[in-house]
Amino acid sequence: MTNALEYNSERSKLIIPEYGRHLQKMVEHTVSIEDDKERNKVANSIIAVMGNMNPHLRDVPDFQHKLWDQLFIISDFKLDVESPFPKPTKEMLAERPEMLEYPENNPKYRFYGNNIKRMIDAAKDYEEGDFKEALVLTIANHMKKSYLNWNRDSVDDEVIFNHLKELSNGKITVKNIDEDLSQASDLIRGGGKKKYSKSKKNTGRKGGRKRH
Repeated sequence: MTNALEYNSERSKLIIPEYGRHLQKMVEHTVSIEDDKERNKVANSIIAVMGNMNPHLRDVPDFQHKLWDQLFIISDFKLDVESPFPKPTKEMLAERPEMLEYPENNPKYRFYGNNIKRMIDAAKDYEEGDFKEALVLTIANHMKKSYLNWNRDSVDDEVIFNHLKELSNGKITVKNIDEDLSQASDLIRGGGKKKYSKSKKNTGRKGGRKRH
């Protein structure tokens, strides 16, 4: 009984730990089977066991392909059986994946995010009118909220409109609009309705504020 005890230091390293020691021993035994027919039969039985250990993944596309790849990986690529999928290699496993390209559409003002840049790109092609004006004001409010979240407690509306003009390559110029953007306190709280006022403070002429 004492001779049958195994210490972890004497055991082979678990290649895919979530499948456990027993399954790895099954795979190691399968590698040692000399009869091709028997070896293939046992390998398919192990695939069935692996599938039963992950019932929640059965509907995932290429699930069977993943199981066969894992079987070869557990065998240290020594298993010689007929697989319904191309057999992976050590070289394929060691390959580093290509770096994903991060869509930096707006590297200068990153705090606005790419979604706002996409909204601006869509809005600048709309025909002039009430709909475009409302859309531009909505985008500007989102920009102001993003600016406040990342930078400071207050920001002048002119800064937002200048950024909006710059990000639209000059195609969106806010002018002849009386409405102000939402107050900073309302945007930061995030729970209140957006309120547009007919404020004429800080104007240089009667009848509203003209912004360029």
